[in-house]
Amino acid sequence: MTAPSSGILVVDKIAGVTSFDAVALARKRLGVRRIGHAGTLDPAATGVLPLLVGEATKLAPYLMDEDKEYVTTVRFGVTTDTHDLAGRVLSETVVGGLTRERLEVACRAFVGRIRQVPPMYSAVHHAGRRLYELAREGTEVDRAPRDVVVSEIEVQAVDESRATLRVVCGKGTYVRVLAADLGAALGWGAAVERLVRTRVGRFALADALPWRDLVETAVAAVWARVLPLDAGLTHLPEARLDTAGARRFVHGQAADVTRPVAPRKFARVYDAAGVLLGVGEVAPTGASVRPVRMVHADRPGPSVRPA
Repeated sequence: MTAPSSGILVVDKIAGVTSFDAVALARKRLGVRRIGHAGTLDPAATGVLPLLVGEATKLAPYLMDEDKEYVTTVRFGVTTDTHDLAGRVLSETVVGGLTRERLEVACRAFVGRIRQVPPMYSAVHHAGRRLYELAREGTEVDRAPRDVVVSEIEVQAVDESRATLRVVCGKGTYVRVLAADLGAALGWGAAVERLVRTRVGRFALADALPWRDLVETAVAAVWARVLPLDAGLTHLPEARLDTAGARRFVHGQAADVTRPVAPRKFARVYDAAGVLLGVGEVAPTGASVRPVRMVHADRPGPSVRPA
């Protein structure tokens, strides 16, 4: 029996390495070139980083749409050019009167659909280059505000000039910007002192592969932690096809499902044997699916990982 070379490897990234560093290390350890990640994590941040191996790279858009949870320590009374303490200090102010009640009131304005200006030190593209590349050259450009969704901000701890917050947010949200904007609203300014991503969709920090294991453990043990392709699609309803329907689907045609699908835009699509075929767009009636992203479409049968 052959082992699959595609799936999702959830790692606990350490501080001081980039998300691309994690991708490069996984490529080296697993011997697979086609590996990506499901959402950049700042170099200074730690925590959950899903790595998409092989065919799983095709599913990145669906996993990146999942909500994310962070725990951050925010230092009030300081602002920096990166919105965290790794950056150049721009201002410092004495903080007085920081209480849990005052902070909770201020946080309410940042829950829901809000507008954020992407930071210069970010991976956002501008005129074909990353913003952080321009920032390192001392160039600042105008950035259009973006709509993001913050589902929850929980104040977990407060002292004289710091607070620990748990933040649940959607795609494209910068916790560093959230901290800076919160500090500005309180009149002191603020920067992130510590940032941990504790969850991406269903993938929790407690279940992530420790960084040391990614570096040092036997390759077979790392492969054993690679989750199936559909592990990142559990938020989508399931659609099953019979043999004829599966044949139509893999040839790019809409196919009737064996039982109606919940009325959602997309579904994860399986053949009669339970093999994931890809992601399909669900018809308004829920009776059929149209292929929008297929896995292993280039060759039949299971993928085989390098020996």
